[in-house]
Amino acid sequence: MSTAVAAKTIRFEIKRQLNSESKSFVHVFEIPYREDANVISTLMEIRKNPVTTEGQLVEPVAWEAACLETVCGTCTMYVNGHIRQACTALIDEVSERHGDTLVVRLEPMRKFPVVRDLIVDRSKMFENLIKVKAWVPIDGSYDLGMAQPQDDHVRRLRYDLSRCMTCGCCMEACPQVNERTEFVGPAAIAQALLFNNHPVGKTFSEDRLEYLTSEEGITNCGNAQNCVKVCPNEVPLTLAIAEMNRQTTVYKIKKFLGLTG
Repeated sequence: MSTAVAAKTIRFEIKRQLNSESKSFVHVFEIPYREDANVISTLMEIRKNPVTTEGQLVEPVAWEAACLETVCGTCTMYVNGHIRQACTALIDEVSERHGDTLVVRLEPMRKFPVVRDLIVDRSKMFENLIKVKAWVPIDGSYDLGMAQPQDDHVRRLRYDLSRCMTCGCCMEACPQVNERTEFVGPAAIAQALLFNNHPVGKTFSEDRLEYLTSEEGITNCGNAQNCVKVCPNEVPLTLAIAEMNRQTTVYKIKKFLGLTG
């Protein structure tokens, strides 16, 4: 027979910030426990009546969410010290229990500029996608007819790589992404492989490989493998990095021998 005390309260300790230049502060909120609640649904409850445990009425906490099913990537934040999607963070699983109270600490991502509270500016990730030309060139290709069939293993890999939602978890977990390096990060490298394996996207393969041999490229990867551990969609990031490492090596040899272009 279980003797565990039933949870009655959810206590949120939320790190807040007015903008990227202001100092951070913490507000504590408490709401009644509700079974099967996730972080986003409880933030919605707090928004209805944003009164701290000290009785102070404050501005509602700012956060982002759209799909609520790990597709949009916008609700990335630290939940009790772990970077993840807030929409899949069930309170019963991620909280720390103190008696009949479940404690959840929320913080914004640390490697992107804070816009407000839990919202950050992930523009750098999309700029990195531009650097690796993560798209399929359409001009001049629309009338070429159907592409050749691909090996099923390549098709499956492309599908797995396409699951990236640019959420930023891998960037947060990567020790090589910091203020001392210009490392493009795991997500962009994986997308370079995705489009290098595309029948039309491979048109820009040498451009992608040229960029990934630069100071911002793949040699900055320290093989920590944190990225693949935190990816919410299980994108094969380390496999992609290994394959792009091979491709850039072959590219550099061919370039040295004058066999590129």
